[in-house]
Order: sequence, then C-alpha cells, then structure tokens
Amino acid sequence: MEFATVGDVLRRNAAAHPDKTAFVFGETRVSFAGHLDRAEQVARAIAAAGVALQDRVAVMSRNTRAFMEVYAGAELSGYIVATVNFRLAAPEVQRIVSIARPRILFYEAAFEPVVETLVGSGVQLFVAIGGEPAAWAVSYEDFVATADPAQPLASPDIDDILHLIFTSGSTGTPKGVMRSHRTELAVCNYFATEIEMQPEDRLLLMMPVFHVGHRFMQLGGHFRAAEIHVQADFNPRAILDTIERERITITHLAPTMVKALLDVPGVDARDFGSLKSIVYSGAPMPVPHLEHGMRVFGDVFLQLYGMSEGSATTLHRHEHRIRTAQDRQRLASVGRASRGVALRIADRADRAVPIGAVGEVQLRAPTIMKGYWNDSEATVAALHGGWYHTGDMGRLDEDGYLYLVDRAKDMIISGGENIYSREVETAIASHPMVEDVAVIGFPDAYWGEIVLAIVVARDPAPSAETVIAHCRSQIASYKKPRSVVFATDLPRLASGKVDKVALRRAFGRTADAAASSGGSPAPA
Repeated sequence: MEFATVGDVLRRNAAAHPDKTAFVFGETRVSFAGHLDRAEQVARAIAAAGVALQDRVAVMSRNTRAFMEVYAGAELSGYIVATVNFRLAAPEVQRIVSIARPRILFYEAAFEPVVETLVGSGVQLFVAIGGEPAAWAVSYEDFVATADPAQPLASPDIDDILHLIFTSGSTGTPKGVMRSHRTELAVCNYFATEIEMQPEDRLLLMMPVFHVGHRFMQLGGHFRAAEIHVQADFNPRAILDTIERERITITHLAPTMVKALLDVPGVDARDFGSLKSIVYSGAPMPVPHLEHGMRVFGDVFLQLYGMSEGSATTLHRHEHRIRTAQDRQRLASVGRASRGVALRIADRADRAVPIGAVGEVQLRAPTIMKGYWNDSEATVAALHGGWYHTGDMGRLDEDGYLYLVDRAKDMIISGGENIYSREVETAIASHPMVEDVAVIGFPDAYWGEIVLAIVVARDPAPSAETVIAHCRSQIASYKKPRSVVFATDLPRLASGKVDKVALRRAFGRTADAAASSGGSPAPA
C-alpha cells in the first residue's frame, strides 16, 4: 500500500487491525481503532480552536497517552507538532516557544511552574494534561470534548511539515528541525527494515518521546502494525519486569540505561528469552558494558547512529560478536551506512578524504530533514552541496565501518543526551565572578562523558559548588558540569579560539583526581 502521509499508516492499521493493541500505557490498552478515534477527536478539537493547516501546537510532557494522541492528530490533519524538552529551564523553554510560535501548548501538570512563565507570550490556549488546570488553562479531557464530529479535517500534503524537533546548536540557540510527512514515511520504512520489525513484535519504549529515538521507533513499529508499550520514565527494575511479563521483543535504550539494567540485583536470573533486539543509540557503548550485556541478554544488540536531522549507520546484531580482535575493535564503531544512506568523510572544502583519515561525517538519505525552521542561514550551512553536514568528526576503515572521534562543534554526549559546550560556557560565564570559561567532555565509565568546566575566576573566586549551582539555574540540570577546575588562563590558538585539545591534555587527569576525591563533582 502506498502512503501519502503518515496519517495513512494510522488509518491502514485501524482498518486492517481494528481490535489489535496499538499502545499499552500501564494498565491501559488502546486498540488501533481506538487510537484513530481519539486522534480524530483531538484533531477536530484543535481545528475548532482555530488552528489551521501548518499552524503549530507545542507539547511539553513525559510519555503520556495524550502526547501520542496530539502527534497522531497532526498525522491526520496537517498541523505541526513542536516538541519541548520538559527538562529545560524556563528561559530555554521561552526561547523555543518564541521560535515555534505555537497557537496551543499542551503541557503535563507537573511542569506548570515553567509553563506559567509563558502566559502572555503569544500562546493562545494552554491545555493541561492530568491534574487540576490553572485558571489560565483548560484540562485535556475538557478540550477534547469540544471536538465537533461533523467538522472535516484538513488534508496535509506529503511535503508538509509534521514535526519541529528542537535541538540546541553550538551557540546555544535552539533550532527547529523540520521533518515532513515524506521524511517520516522514510523513517517508518528505515526503522522497520533496519530492526526487522514484524506485526507480532512488542516494543518497549521509555526514552522521552520528544526525542527522535522514541518517536522514530514508534513510527517504525506502527508501520509494521506492532504493539507499543510506553513507560513514562526510566525505572530499571520496572523495565526488566515489563520485559518478562509482557514478553517484549524489542526495546530502545541509551548505553547508560543498559548499564543501569545490568546493575539491578538478580538480573542474571531473569528470563529474557522473548527479546530479539535491544537497540541502542546516542553514543557507542563501552565495549566492557556491551560484553556484559551480551552475556546477560544474548545476541540481541543493534546500534543505530543518527540525529534529529536524519539517519546514518547501523551496527547489526550479527556484527555484535567477539571472535577476533577485529570484531572487538568494530564494537567501538557505529557500524556502516544503513540501507538507502550515502555516507562520506570530507575535509573543510567538502572533498572526500582517504580511508582512515579524519573528517566531517556527511550524509545523503531520504530521512534527512527539510531544514531548520525560519533559519535559512543554518539550513544552507547544513545542507549545501546536496549533503547533510553533521558536524561530527569521524573516520572510515577499509570495510566502511564508521568511528566517531570528535564533534566539530564540541558536542558532549552524556548518558545519551547531547550537550553543547558553548551553551554551558555561556551559562557559567553569566556568573559575575567568572572571568573566562571553557567546557570539554571528559570520559566517564558510566555516563560515557561528563561535562568538565575549566574556569578563570575573578577575586574573590566562587567555589566549584557555586559555579555548578549557578549553571543549573540557567540551563537544564543534566547539562551542568559534574566537575569544575580553576586555571589562571586558557590556552588559545593563533586565531584566538580556545585550544580545547590542550585543555583535554592538561586537565584530564586533574578532573579525574578531583572527581575521585570528591573535590568538585556536581551534586546528584
């Protein structure tokens, strides 16, 4: 069957499998027919509120049924869903809303204090998911009840935008990644094919649904009419219980989550015979953790490397083996170009470099974004020459395996979360007693990397704890440094830029000693 929009997948499933379970939210099971019915109600209520084709609505919520219904309404009727990371600080949320300019903001009641700062910002309607709504909001169920069953739904085009997935750039300015129905249909096929999803599969998802990882897995699963189990957040013991009880076949985890599951007492004695795939992404998994995982869960691991802007590589299940030294080495890679993906390593002049040389990872694929919302300069920079310029630095071996070696924009990956050093530097530099600051990633056995801040302080110098607390007040807590060291100055290149290679060389051991001694790690 040919699909013109993502909404056609939803309609196909409701027609072909009306009573089959589409979603499981705790004790609540929702059929494909039931999901379509609710999605149509939500879409009609949104239309009744004055939202037209390609207008934006925003969602700030954990993994709730309501979030999936708002997504599905957009699939059917053509409004755009702008995602808001609920872990962000109020100024960050305000910036995203000022860029997306949504007509409606759906928010989970737990995040009301941050959302209240948006009253008067131009958002026309606030809809509270769960709990008693504030005086300036309406409850989700009351809102859905305003739907007029006779109201026709708008019909989106395949090149209309479905999502604005927000991500922070190296300057700290959020960018809305425009993903169309066309790109998301390609995502449906990509994930379903690479992971070999089948209608009988049961997927367990707990990554935040504002992340493309969760959303893409859900789209791929429903492309195959599979059953999706959604958990609101990550609880290692509950995840293991669900895998056993529901006979889960596929799940998606960041490497740190895999480590947390392996640390649950008694994990070796559990029954994971139903599992066929543990998909991990965000960063390569430390090989010792991967070996442990393979002993406990079996030959089920599959790695996908990509980003909000598009998909890139796969390290398949059959490639997760340790028979030779080469096998072990390749476990540190992110695999080879996935089906339908063209990949090259290029220099600053966009010329392909030889095998083994380091350069920027560049991609061509049907899953690549349309561009950045209202940011033509960033779009041209990212997509010029017909290639998506990832900003990631890597090298290819003679068999096409990709090894990531650095990020051109100094991005830090901690626990599967992307953290941009410039954004953290800006937050720390706003403290009145900070003269200068540079932020780098430091290897960590659990998180993959932690944020290390090197600070040049004014007199009197703030403590490391003060710097961390100030940073937490400016940006999301997970972005704060976990270690702070002080220096008299920062090394610079001839261009005047901070020499971060020299910083990593000079302060790596210092940071390790400080963290191990308890001198300056961030509070939990």
